[in-house]
This record gives sequence, structure tokens and C-alpha cells, in this order.
Amino acid sequence: MNVKSIERKGNETTIVVEIDKELMESGVNKAYMKARKNIMLPGFRKGKAPRKMIESMYGAHVFYEDGLEEIFPEVYKTAVVDQDVKAVGRPNLTDMQISEDNIVTITLTTEVYPEVTLGQYKGLEVEKIDATVSDAQVQAELDHMAENVASTETVERAAEMGDTANIDFEGFDNGVPFEGGKGNGFDLKLGSGSFVPGFEEQIVGMSAGEEKDIDITFPEDYHAELAGKAVVFHVKVNKVTVTNIPAQDDDFAKDVSEFETLEELKNDIRAKAQANADKQAASAFEQACIDKAAENTTVDMPKALVEAELDNQMERFAYQLQMSGYSMEQYAKMMGGDMNTMRNAFRPGAEKQAKVNVTLTKIVEAEGLTVSEDEINAEFEALAKQYELEVEKVKSMVPVEEIKANLENRKAVKVVVDSAVAVAKKEEKTEE
Repeated sequence: MNVKSIERKGNETTIVVEIDKELMESGVNKAYMKARKNIMLPGFRKGKAPRKMIESMYGAHVFYEDGLEEIFPEVYKTAVVDQDVKAVGRPNLTDMQISEDNIVTITLTTEVYPEVTLGQYKGLEVEKIDATVSDAQVQAELDHMAENVASTETVERAAEMGDTANIDFEGFDNGVPFEGGKGNGFDLKLGSGSFVPGFEEQIVGMSAGEEKDIDITFPEDYHAELAGKAVVFHVKVNKVTVTNIPAQDDDFAKDVSEFETLEELKNDIRAKAQANADKQAASAFEQACIDKAAENTTVDMPKALVEAELDNQMERFAYQLQMSGYSMEQYAKMMGGDMNTMRNAFRPGAEKQAKVNVTLTKIVEAEGLTVSEDEINAEFEALAKQYELEVEKVKSMVPVEEIKANLENRKAVKVVVDSAVAVAKKEEKTEE
């Protein structure tokens, strides 16, 4: 095989290759052997037609494109790998010339890994959020814990704000029931604002067994059929209950935790919340650092790299949906679109991540970052533990080059983040 020329223009490289007769013939013969079982010619049983007869009927080069596919791995190695052409995706066959003596010359066109020029990636000034846990956050968690262990009690009195009224109701527009206006055995927390304005206030004062009509005017911004309309709801109160939330004291702490005092419980809540807040802040800071380094990078991004990242993101999302019992097609339909709509929605994120990827790869090169065999083996062991698999099984599933690239990228991220300067987040100015 002879590589006659290689020409790069931007992110596209064109390679002209002359293929040996013997190699081409081996590919053509393999293609014939695969195809003949489905070919029927007059005078021959299906699958028994000689190659020469098929070629005489359909053309001397009828098997050449399929034959090229058979030998493509060898062509790719010689034309791309051995020439150090960093192809992105599979090259396209853009021309095939067959001479009178059956020498085949092909032209391959492929997008190649782009030229990447790093901007500033060390010493970046990046905003970092304040991860301090407030007293209000601790109190909110205490309130949530108290609500979880609260008890309910039916009361024989008129409903008050804060009570829960179990009601049957039906709405009428000029005496005609309207769609969605009926409910039975509905628990309505008075004062929650879950019903249209004015409804809950008119339940106050009603007792169990009492019925009455309530006049309501829907807001102007309600859905079109009822916006601004005056309607009547017939309401029956079935029962009234109160929620007894326990006092937040030492006894409460003993009931809901392993701690003896409320102060110990508060300290534990604060410590856990602080650890979580610190983790979230660190993650957000890291992502902001990487994004800023990528913003400073200059690169003409090949479409194939974006499409590959887009495929990855779509596959990950499809897997998440599958865990919830949905397919991507079902989700797209629920969202009022189709697969193209979904792909377009993911595209901006894929474009951003593709630029991050090439930035990190360039930093690995610029910094001379490497990973050892011990680090690679440790990563395989960590994955095996995470997924509860044998290490050898993981090694058979995940290419070592993928592990190596991931570890190198982590080191590149560390270079960026460790050198970054955290600055306080600027307060947003409010217009007077």
C-alpha cells in the first residue's frame, strides 16, 4: 500500500492511497463470499453463482466498495495511524479510481484533532460561593424533622387557619360543572395558598358535616377557560384536624436522634450541612475554573468532536431515563418534541464540554503530565469496588487508554484549580 499524498486544510485532512492488487483482491473476494448467498442467477442455485458470472452481469467492480470495507482496518492503519494523522471519527471515502490493470486509488477525507492554543489557565481569578451554613438553615432542618414526627388530631370545632380541612367540593360556572373543578376527600391545609385566592379563607369557620356555597373569582392570569370568571364552589367539610408539632427541646432530640441534647443535635446538623456545603462549593469552584480556562482557549472545533460528545451526553441521559422506566423517545414526546429536539437541546452543553476536553488534553501536553501503571491499576480497583465486580472483568470492559486519559485529565484539572485564586462573589446590583 502506498500513501501518495496527505493534505491538511483547517480541521480536514485528505489522504490519497494506492492499494496493492493482492490486498484489494483479498477484500473483494471476502465481499463476494459474503454476498453470494443472497444472489440468484439463471442456471445457478441461490448462493452458487460464480463471481465472474456476477461481475459480468453487474459490472467488473461490483464488489469493490464492499471489498474496501473488508480491508479497511489495514487501510486505516497505513493511511492514518502510521502517518500520525489524528483522525476524529471514521474517515469518509470521497473518491475511488480503478485503473485498467485494476490498481485501486482511493481518497479519504477526515476531520482531524484541532490545533489548540491555550490562554491563561494558571492563576485564574474565579468567584467562589460562601459555604457558611446559617442559623436559619439549621432551624429549617430542625423544623423539617419536627414536622416528620408530628401527630394529627381530629377536633370537634370550627376550622381555623393552620388547620387541615378534609373537604368534598365541586365548582359551577353559571350552574354548569366545569372540568377539573371537583374533588372528594381532599385534605386542604388552610393558609397554604394551594387553592385559588379567597377559597381557603371561606373554609375558616366551617365545622365537620357543614356544607355551603363559596363565591370565587378566578385570577386574570388563570388558564384561559376560567381566567377572570366568577364561579361557585359547593363545599362540604368532612372533618377538621390539627397538626401537633413537638417542641424542639432535649426530649425531642432524644426522640429523633442519637443525641441527648438539642444543642448536640444542632451541632450535628450544622456539621453535616457544612460538609455538604463545602463539597458543593468546591465542586462549583472547580467547574468554574475549568470553564474559565476553556474560555481562554483558542480552537476551531471539529464538528465530529462535538457530535461525539453529544452522543455521550445523550447516552448518559438515556441511561438515567431507563433507570426511571422511560425511554428517550417517551421523554421527548412528554416534553412536546422529538429526538431531534432533544439533540438540539443538548448541543450547547456538548459544544462547551468538547472545548473543555480539548483544553484539558492540551494542558496535559503542556505540563508534561503522565500517569503510572500503579495509578492505572488503582483506578481499575476503585471501579471494581464501586460496581462490585472483579478487577479483571472491569479491565475487559473499560479500555486502558480511557482510564489513562481520565487520570491525565484529573491531573490537568488539579493544575488549574490549585493555582486559581478564589475571590468573593460579586453582589448583583439592583436597579432603583
